[in-house]
Amino acid sequence: MMDTLTGAELLSAGKAFVDVSHRRSVAVSGSESLAWLNDLVTADLEHLRSGVACRSLLLSPTGSVLAEFTVIVVEGAVVLIQDARQPRSIATLLEPYVLSSDVELEDRTGRYAIFAFPGLSDAPDAPGATWSAPSCLGAGGDLVATGEHHDRLASVLRGTYVQAPDEDAEAWRIASAIPRIGVDTSDGDLPREARLDQAVSFDKGCFLGQEAVAKMRNLGHPRRWLTALESDGAVAAGDAVSAGDVESGFVTSVATVNGASLALARIRWEHRDAVLRTSGGVELRPRVPAGG
Repeated sequence: MMDTLTGAELLSAGKAFVDVSHRRSVAVSGSESLAWLNDLVTADLEHLRSGVACRSLLLSPTGSVLAEFTVIVVEGAVVLIQDARQPRSIATLLEPYVLSSDVELEDRTGRYAIFAFPGLSDAPDAPGATWSAPSCLGAGGDLVATGEHHDRLASVLRGTYVQAPDEDAEAWRIASAIPRIGVDTSDGDLPREARLDQAVSFDKGCFLGQEAVAKMRNLGHPRRWLTALESDGAVAAGDAVSAGDVESGFVTSVATVNGASLALARIRWEHRDAVLRTSGGVELRPRVPAGG
């Protein structure tokens, strides 16, 4: 019987993978590199090792999200994997902090084969590659190898799994309510406002923007909220969202899965439990993200 799952559902079910080898890859080396990086980013890198990745953010001194990325170890090298569609390169953002530290940043984009399996918890059988979790997509894990193994590994994987195109990965992302920097976020957003709290270690030592993040967590609440919604009607990115007669925000991302419109929207915090509609009158229902 043929599999009737959508591409996004195949990814969630662990039956498909995405080739993300085109993502930005930046190696961080030097005798002070790991301690230097750990002092800047939101993840706790103390337990970083081959096979154990860390999803992380770089914040401004005032706590605004500048970049989101995953820190992995490839053949002993610490490498930052970042969605190339993010407006600002993590290498460019980190460069001003190098100063006199024994740290070197090297762009290695295209030098690694990276295959993301957001629905798998255990590594697929693919000799010559390292399993690294969590995935740079946000869930599951990645098969990582040096670039010369790319074509061989892709061929091996296609013998068992479906290779999903980027549009299926995008639908999976929206269904899973994983934000994209520069699309679902705006300049000035703190991690909680951008639905990125899980990339912050609140138990580690200092990192850039820590004071602002801790203040919100302990004393306040976000100004706005990135929420997961669904509708039976047509919804488009950019549609205004209202709570009653009050404009609350706008839709940032949309995917159609099994006939339903799955959306992410930035709304005012005080409207997080309100009945929401687009400017065209389409009702938006709250939903539990796939896998969540």
